[in-house]
Parts: sequence; C-alpha cells; structure tokens
Amino acid sequence: RPLHCPRVTVWCSVAEFGIWGPYFFEENNVTVTVNSERYCVMLQTFLRPKLNELDDSDNVWFQQDGATAHTSRRTMGILREMFPDHLISLRGDIGWPARSPDLNPCDFFLWGYLKSKVYTHRPRSIEELKDAIRQEIAAIPHEMTRRVVDNFRERIRQCVDSNGTHLIDIIFKTK
Repeated sequence: RPLHCPRVTVWCSVAEFGIWGPYFFEENNVTVTVNSERYCVMLQTFLRPKLNELDDSDNVWFQQDGATAHTSRRTMGILREMFPDHLISLRGDIGWPARSPDLNPCDFFLWGYLKSKVYTHRPRSIEELKDAIRQEIAAIPHEMTRRVVDNFRERIRQCVDSNGTHLIDIIFKTK
C-alpha cells in the first residue's frame, strides 16, 4: 500500500465577481508540494493574467495566510508589485492574524462547500476529482460569491468591534 493516498493541491481566489481557479499545483501531471518557487510561478502565469483582465485592478486587495511559500521575499516582492498597498498577509500592508480561518473566505466558505459538492460525484481518479472541482467551481453563481464577500465584511466588522477577539457567533449567510 502506498504511504500517502493520491491527492490534489489546488489554489483558488474568492472575489465579489466570482471565483478565479482552480489552479492545480502539478509537474508532469503529478501533484507537487507548494513551495515559494511554485507559488511565484502561479502568481505570474495564472493570477497576473486574470488581474490584467480587470477594468479596475487598482482597487483589488489580495489576502493570504502566512504560509512560508506565501511570504518568502520573492513572493512578497511579486505581490507588492501586483497589489501595491493592497496586500493583506503576514508582513503585508495590513497584517493578517495567524490561525484565523473564520476571516478567510476560502476557509470559511469555499473549501467546505466544494468538498460537499465534489464528493457527491464520487470521483474514482485524480482526473475525475479535478474535473469535479472544475465543474463545481464553474457552477458557483456570482450572487453567492457576492454574499460570501458581504459575509466576510461582516466578520471583519465584528472582529474590529470586538478589538480582535474571537467572533461571538459563527455567521453563515451564503445562500
């Protein structure tokens, strides 16, 4: 038996206008661990072209957690250039609190939602899993991502109002 089961490593972005992604971290169709070099390649080859398609990219903020690949010098240099004064991250323009999944739309919404949808397909291979992920992301209506972002703003407001303490209630308003 293999030590580790087959897996995918996927990146997505949640915004008011929809989801960007999925981007699968792979080399030669094999899932790879995200490191700084691979993350920078994704930023340059996947995210930058998407950002360039926007009419008003000057008002886009980028939020990420403090994973080492996300906060290396090279990564942060690329992100600061792509999102000048609009980077929410460990060592970003606005610091991001560690271990705060309740303030991250991918964590409080996207990953759980996708898992609930993707596994109803009962994928039997990595390709079927990736196809199901693509299909379910494409099916997420923009109205839902708009509500997720509204919910994110409410969570941030509650966090600010409570001086950064834990949220009192979990807020679910995506439907």
